[in-house]
Amino acid sequence: MSTRWYFGDHVNGWRIWGGKSRVAHLVWDRFGNVPNYVEPFAGSLAVLLARPHPPGTETVNDLDCYLANFWRAIRFNPATTAAWADWPVNEADLHARHQWLVNQKEFRERMKSDPEYYDCRVAGWWVWGLCQWIGSGWCPASTLGECGDGDQPRNLPHLGDAGMGINRQLPHLGDAGRGEHIAAYFKALSDRLRNVRVCCGSWNRVIGDSPTIKHGITGVFLDPPYSDDADRADLYSAEDFSVAHDVREWAIANGDNPLLRIALCGYEGEHAMPDTWEAVAWKARGGYGSQGEGRGRANASRERIWFSPHCLKLPSLFASHDAQPEQSTTRLPHGSDIDACK
Repeated sequence: MSTRWYFGDHVNGWRIWGGKSRVAHLVWDRFGNVPNYVEPFAGSLAVLLARPHPPGTETVNDLDCYLANFWRAIRFNPATTAAWADWPVNEADLHARHQWLVNQKEFRERMKSDPEYYDCRVAGWWVWGLCQWIGSGWCPASTLGECGDGDQPRNLPHLGDAGMGINRQLPHLGDAGRGEHIAAYFKALSDRLRNVRVCCGSWNRVIGDSPTIKHGITGVFLDPPYSDDADRADLYSAEDFSVAHDVREWAIANGDNPLLRIALCGYEGEHAMPDTWEAVAWKARGGYGSQGEGRGRANASRERIWFSPHCLKLPSLFASHDAQPEQSTTRLPHGSDIDACK
């Protein structure tokens, strides 16, 4: 199984964050304009928002009820959600709102039982606090015990490009400004998500035949929590290890289905995939992978995406490299540098 290296960056007209925004175009190169797209671990929706084609049928899901609620609220009522999110930063409100959100047990129960339920106040306060909170622990699912996948680093939405935690002054949209700009951006997101189904539950509820191949050729983007094979036991719980293992097993079992184009994310050495799968190596810019000078920084170069056999193939630019001991770099039409290696 060959490995290709990608060091470029790509954003398809959206102010989106999350590590996978840098390689979203590689996913769409291999998925093509599929009539159906499923994302069982929604996170920041970086890949969906970077889609270069007119959207078809699209389903996203996340076990974290606060995250799923945010995307539902954005889809159905962006103006009210923006109003709740537009508030000056102060520590007293930050801790008070965090406590209020954690105490919303009825909200969490409704999210699990009602596929159309959302709460704009919860969504606005949640993303407002997420932009300011230092480190992990904002509405941690590990302490709630009812929804979510633990108190873990995630690719989550936020409202600006100036960093998080103490670097933030007001929830805003990067250089675009504050206040009314939040409403305008949320409205644009809502327009994009108009026909996207947002689910809240276990990942395996959205990868059966009904939400996938019954709609035709389906692209499935899998970005599960890291497994124990990724050497990240300090950050992830036993439940996360099991999820990553189950996701890998599903991907291998379904990878030969001609109606499925699957992309599986992970770390080098985390997933032992069949030789018929293509591995693409890329270097993360932000998050845990780039922290410090030790293991965290080294991890930035360990990111991998594995593509199933029926994904589209890029032009065979690397065939001649198999006999060469050294890496070489080829310029793709995107303007991204990719190194091919065995």
